[in-house]
Amino acid sequence: MIPTRGSKTAPLAKDKPRVLCVDDEPQVLEGLTLNLRRRFEVVTAPGGQEALAIIQGGAPFPVVISDMRMPQMNGATFLARVHQDWPDTVRLLLTGHADIESAIAAVNEGQIFRFLAKPCPPDKLIAAVDAAVEQYRLITSERVLLEQTLHGSIKTLTDILALQNPIAFGRASRAKTHVAAMAEQLVIKERWPIEVAAMLSPVGSITLPPDIVEKVHAGTPLSLPEHEMVKRAPAILEQLLANIPRLEPVREILGALEARFDGEGGRHKGSELPIGSRLLKIAIDYDILETRGLSRSDAIDTMRGRRGLYDTELLSLFAHHLGSQEKQAVVEEVSVSRLRPEMVFMEDVRTMGGALLIARGHEVTGSLIERIRNFSRNGGVKEPLRVLVPSHLLRRGD
Repeated sequence: MIPTRGSKTAPLAKDKPRVLCVDDEPQVLEGLTLNLRRRFEVVTAPGGQEALAIIQGGAPFPVVISDMRMPQMNGATFLARVHQDWPDTVRLLLTGHADIESAIAAVNEGQIFRFLAKPCPPDKLIAAVDAAVEQYRLITSERVLLEQTLHGSIKTLTDILALQNPIAFGRASRAKTHVAAMAEQLVIKERWPIEVAAMLSPVGSITLPPDIVEKVHAGTPLSLPEHEMVKRAPAILEQLLANIPRLEPVREILGALEARFDGEGGRHKGSELPIGSRLLKIAIDYDILETRGLSRSDAIDTMRGRRGLYDTELLSLFAHHLGSQEKQAVVEEVSVSRLRPEMVFMEDVRTMGGALLIARGHEVTGSLIERIRNFSRNGGVKEPLRVLVPSHLLRRGD
């Protein structure tokens, strides 16, 4: 997962966490530096604009302390900007007695971790910064849990399920690749729920018989009983996810997946719908049309003709993403022995007897390579395999 400015976190220094102090009075900055320098690495700035330039020029600061009254940009406005672009940074506000009401308002709005009244005794200042550093550690630890531990566990689960239901999870894998790329272009700060929603979107289909999954995948008309079974899949998915903690944002995305952008027949519309739902809906529907044999341009034109169903701005972004995707990798035909992680299968992988092993769109992983090699030894896999090779693998000569 490639970090954006909004989601980027920096490891704390082993000995001294970095603290940025902002005040237009040099003597105040000197006092803060004197009191904090033994426990923290202190950087100073004489105003909000200068401080923003310092943060933009390097790794984020765990803690930022700002005076309230400063020319051009007051402390509350400056810290709100920090909150917007570096939400992990913990923010402290220094204020005089005349600014107490403004400071309380800033705290209540959720933009400030704590405010300190001037003059602030050294022991209270150090204690407040210690608490802020601990808060930063908690925030970044939570992010690691969600983005790495939970995300990685779910990826392992879906990789296992994909071995049993390659058709449904192949579509999910392709959709995940698309939404991840678009979320990166949009600089979405919290991308993990969108990627996890894509990975989990077909879980409800594990209750469907394989022949019905194949019908849905190919767009074959369903009988009324079959249609009712397919309609129940989202409810089954919701029941399964309800038992997993921390997945509320994922459930929200999946719960609004079938909503129309124009709001027809639903309670919400437009920007009220989670952006993850809007992105994932476009990616999945495009894959359905492409699977049915439509060319890339015909599939996009078909989707543009479904007025009110999609966010048209995101659909245009998606079309541009498809065009640029070809420039970032090369399609090659390789043998099983030349498969490498991070390649992407461009065609279904089948046994010599025609059985589907892995659906197109899956990223090559170590477990998938092992599965293919096992089948290759015990009956054969159709070769060569058509894969998308990322440019960095080409540069390495893999």
